[in-house]
Amino acid sequence: MTLAVFFRQELLDNPYLTDIILYLYFFSLLILFAFGAHGFVMVYHYLKNRRPEEPLTMSGELPVVTVQLPVFNEYYVVERLIQSVCAIEYPKEKLEVQVLDDSTDETVDIVEALVRDYQLLGYDIKHIRRPNRSGFKAGALKAGLETARGEFIAIFDADFVPNTDFLLRTLPHFANARIGLVQTRWEHLNSEYSLLTRTQAMALDGHFVMEQDVRNKVGYFINFNGTGGIWRKEAILDAGNWQSDTLTEDLDLSYRAQLKGWQFKYLNDVTSPAELPSEVGALKSQQFRWTKGAIETARKMLPEVWKAKIPLRVKIHSTFHLTNNIVFPFILLAGLLNVPLMFIKHRGGHEAYFAMMSIFVVAFIGSFLFYLLSQKAVYPDWRRRLLLFPLFMAGSMGFAVNNSRAVFEGLLRKKSEFIRTPKYRIQGKTDSWREKKYAPLKLHWVVLVEILLAVYCFFGVISSLYYLEIAAVPFQLLYFLGFAFVSALSIKQAFEARKLRQHQQA
Repeated sequence: MTLAVFFRQELLDNPYLTDIILYLYFFSLLILFAFGAHGFVMVYHYLKNRRPEEPLTMSGELPVVTVQLPVFNEYYVVERLIQSVCAIEYPKEKLEVQVLDDSTDETVDIVEALVRDYQLLGYDIKHIRRPNRSGFKAGALKAGLETARGEFIAIFDADFVPNTDFLLRTLPHFANARIGLVQTRWEHLNSEYSLLTRTQAMALDGHFVMEQDVRNKVGYFINFNGTGGIWRKEAILDAGNWQSDTLTEDLDLSYRAQLKGWQFKYLNDVTSPAELPSEVGALKSQQFRWTKGAIETARKMLPEVWKAKIPLRVKIHSTFHLTNNIVFPFILLAGLLNVPLMFIKHRGGHEAYFAMMSIFVVAFIGSFLFYLLSQKAVYPDWRRRLLLFPLFMAGSMGFAVNNSRAVFEGLLRKKSEFIRTPKYRIQGKTDSWREKKYAPLKLHWVVLVEILLAVYCFFGVISSLYYLEIAAVPFQLLYFLGFAFVSALSIKQAFEARKLRQHQQA
């Protein structure tokens, strides 16, 4: 029995099954609408509070600052990282650099040589090694904090290249004794490398230009993004120090600190350049970690948020903030139900239901405005960049399997290792990651599910065209393109890397 026959006969002749599909689809779109429409709230606050801020300048005696660099097997980028940090404009006697190195490969030798050379030049730079990766990144940061001599702690991941004026532009904001963190906006070193990096840049710009900036100006909680920021050491300790019971130690500490009364400052006009993942396997592992960690943090911190003596509007927004990744299972469910729903609509009899469902398209408009304003705020060529919005939407759908798995693992309290995102020092279009040692060689079972869903959604596109249900085609097509793009790119890049590795070993 073909899929089309099944939907026409078995499904449509079963009114109970039809009702279940209608109810589930309505509930899925209701969840997606709630989070999507929240974009209108952000757009409103952004337009209302769109005011430039005067940069501050340093005054008085400069404090001692410790820069922590947590690294793990960063063979290709660790030299660039250390060189850029040591080039930061700040008195050597007031700057301590801790390379928190948990590496198990040749990265250790590179760091040793660099640290030795910079020590001879008069830099206070230390190569800190641990016997194991206990606590992963959180454990490394906590271990370094025990001996850090700085009053302020700046943190940069291995894929970052901090600007030389980073400290001079962030430290003045700590004149307010209640400021516990200053976070800068991420800039992208390789956003033009491929369609994959361009869509990532759009997603991150939406987060930084809209979410972080708006939340900070309106008085909502924001989060430290794990890198490109500087903490007051006292705030870290007062909030309970780094903890490794979630995969997003940065988000966890951010909420604990703000619940303690510490204030955060986000600087949209101060940037920290970084390298975006250039291959889809690295992006999947990054997205999985961020998604699962956010769910773990929501489980841990939401009860504390609602018990705290803070305004109700802050509690509500924090709930949206911490739980927004819950949309991925509903994106997946909506994609699965789109096909049978098309057959139900074609048969007729539920006109009022489908008329009511059309209101959910409004959430799509909110998302579009959200990303339009974020691109317009920082790029002169924002019109060109906005042409990628349909691909960005399709990509969000294509990652629904990967990220839904992360959501369920987070909800079910399944613990997993902190898998770092591989970096390859990719900046120009002529650079390649394929022949490098961290390139992906194996395919995850998620790819097979993505392939099957691509075929399933393609069937939905063809069926919608056949039955002239034209309104269903755009959404079916976005799901098909998303699953097809993500799965095809995963297979293509894994096989290319494997072929090159075999050639090198021959």
